[in-house]
Amino acid sequence: MKKLTALIVTLLTFAGMALANAQDYPARPIRVIVAYPAGGAADLIVRAVFNRLESKGYQVVIENRAGGGTQIAAETVAKSASDGYTLFATGMETFAISPFIRSKLSYDPVNDFVPITGLGYAHQILAVPANSPITSIKDLVTRAKATPNVLQYGTIGIGGSAHINMVLFEQLAGVKLTPVHYRGGAPMLNDLIGGHVPAGFLSVTLLAEHINAGKLRGLGVGSKSRLSQLPDVPTIDESGVPGFEAVSWFGLFAPKPTSHAIVQKLNTDIQTVFADADFKRRFLDPNFLGVITGTPDEFQVYIDQEAEKWKKVIKGANLKID
Repeated sequence: MKKLTALIVTLLTFAGMALANAQDYPARPIRVIVAYPAGGAADLIVRAVFNRLESKGYQVVIENRAGGGTQIAAETVAKSASDGYTLFATGMETFAISPFIRSKLSYDPVNDFVPITGLGYAHQILAVPANSPITSIKDLVTRAKATPNVLQYGTIGIGGSAHINMVLFEQLAGVKLTPVHYRGGAPMLNDLIGGHVPAGFLSVTLLAEHINAGKLRGLGVGSKSRLSQLPDVPTIDESGVPGFEAVSWFGLFAPKPTSHAIVQKLNTDIQTVFADADFKRRFLDPNFLGVITGTPDEFQVYIDQEAEKWKKVIKGANLKID
């Protein structure tokens, strides 16, 4: 009985310490490792959210560590102290794609991280340079079927959202194209505008301005219905590829075993930012971003569902990276 009492006291003591630490958190600057280059959607979301949290005492140093299909950033965070002062901002590749497409990973997607919150999602648009002879999804599919593996498209890296979304498009449309891989959305966008790569999926966040300016032509959007901000761009589904839906989503994670109290505090504070009507008006809407609401556990359920979806796509295409 004495041993049991001592154990209970010890557990309560640690619980009290964790709560106290969470109440004092953050007591110093937080390092957020972003798995993509500066200027991409994930980078923009992280900076905007934490700028809003400065009033709550958050100071953040953002480090962009692109490469390896998010593995460079993931490994860095996985090996960091689980004290809440090193966080990981990444996208769908880390947990829903790379575990199924890569034979080896430098991190453990199940045991190295704990989800904090979704950071949002962006619909994808399949776009071509403004002077491209390709004028529609139907046109692209016709050309691709006539010359398999000839038409190229840009990606943000092997296994990235732009790559895997095109793989899904290929499966549903019955075509085969050739990928050209870039290290992130910004360099791919530059070459797409310049006509150095003939087509590609990128987020509406990155493409809308250039479509409206006449530098790019949006062939189709991966949303279920047309976007109010780009009403003239049809959905890919209505353009002859039924069932196609493409988004890229992002989230914030911490290395295990970061305390539940700190994870919950981060979730609550960030979700408060997303619920702010002014933040929606000033940042989310102009950047065509949706939010992923809910608790860390609910975010984990969403990740698991996405992983199951893309596992089937990857297996169907027999994709593998050694």
